[in-house]
Amino acid sequence: MTTPDAVPLDAVPLGGPRFGTEPAVLYREMRRDHGAVAPVLLDGDIPAWLVLGYRELHQVTGDPVLFSRDSELWNQWENIPGDWPLLPMIGRKQPSILYTVGERHRERAAMISNALEAVEPSELRRHCERFADELIDAVCAEGTADLVADYAMLLPVRVLARLYGFSDEEGPALVTALNDMIDGRERAIAGQTHLARSMAALLAARRERPADDVASRMLADTGAFSEEEVAQDLMVMMAAGHQPTADWIGNSLRLMLTDERFAASLFGGRNSVAEAMNEVLWEDTPTQNVAGRWASRDTQLGGRRVRAGDLLLLGLQGANSDPQVRTHGSALTGGNNAHFSFGHGEHRCPFPAQEVAEVIARTGIEVVLDRLPDIDLVVPPASLTRRPSPWLRGLTELPVRFTPTPALGGTSR
Repeated sequence: MTTPDAVPLDAVPLGGPRFGTEPAVLYREMRRDHGAVAPVLLDGDIPAWLVLGYRELHQVTGDPVLFSRDSELWNQWENIPGDWPLLPMIGRKQPSILYTVGERHRERAAMISNALEAVEPSELRRHCERFADELIDAVCAEGTADLVADYAMLLPVRVLARLYGFSDEEGPALVTALNDMIDGRERAIAGQTHLARSMAALLAARRERPADDVASRMLADTGAFSEEEVAQDLMVMMAAGHQPTADWIGNSLRLMLTDERFAASLFGGRNSVAEAMNEVLWEDTPTQNVAGRWASRDTQLGGRRVRAGDLLLLGLQGANSDPQVRTHGSALTGGNNAHFSFGHGEHRCPFPAQEVAEVIARTGIEVVLDRLPDIDLVVPPASLTRRPSPWLRGLTELPVRFTPTPALGGTSR
């Protein structure tokens, strides 16, 4: 796979509407036609492997030496143009934790975990409830709302921005920049630039005036990390914390509005909120595919010959739905959390970051159910559409109606 010509003729383009309309069917077809490791093409016909097998993905993420996070190993760099739209996601010589390996990676992961662990749970919940109430206040008197555009897409970044040290006013521009960067299209690089400038400005301010926030704690870490390293890690944390959490909220609300197994939650019950959230992580996970790992030498994986420098994409949703581990796909997953939605191995999502995302998502869902207890979809469930992205799976909109209610206006709940 050293040149695009070496790609199998039946390689699957990693894009197109089917990733938004029927990814489960697409992954089944890819597994049927190619097995646990499928040849795919990225933008510009750049070759890669998509790991769809649960056991194979466990092997890749559990062996950081053979399957490295060091993107410098990629054998395709000579074919990558400077304006390639996936560069923000598959970068070269980026000093972030995503591309750091070995002991330095473990030190940086500890820095991030320590900074997030210092967030008081009660403070986090309080921020979530306050911002969620403000967003509901803006629509509750109307009787209709789009719970994606008006709510889910706004809540996580507002909470994260406050925790990290940004002002509330900077939130909307950060949302736009993050979405542009993650979508991997024509505005991806511009979004990355805005986010980088915002992080640099925040760190410069915190160097002069430290505060009780994540950015200040990362700057004060004793690991002797450069300001550029801290800025890069904050960008990773913001990107990884916002959009997947927004999609987790949206996908969970969709499930609860359309699946009778979770209907009780819409009428005052709360027991199945966590169950619905866990079901989404198995069946409709926000982070579908992740780039990536690079083979450090020639090897075999899932019956495929993988050459040194080949890129392997982590097919999280494909692995979650692997029939060898999900033998009864229609059954509820219950408390089983052996999914890949937060990754696996030393590069998995740090546990404190996962806990922050869970609090934001669950609080966001519960505030909707508390404030708008009779919500119902405005459109047929089958008409709901997803963003056309192979990377993240989220709704373009979730239009609902409800009985108009008065705004809280800052009063305590």
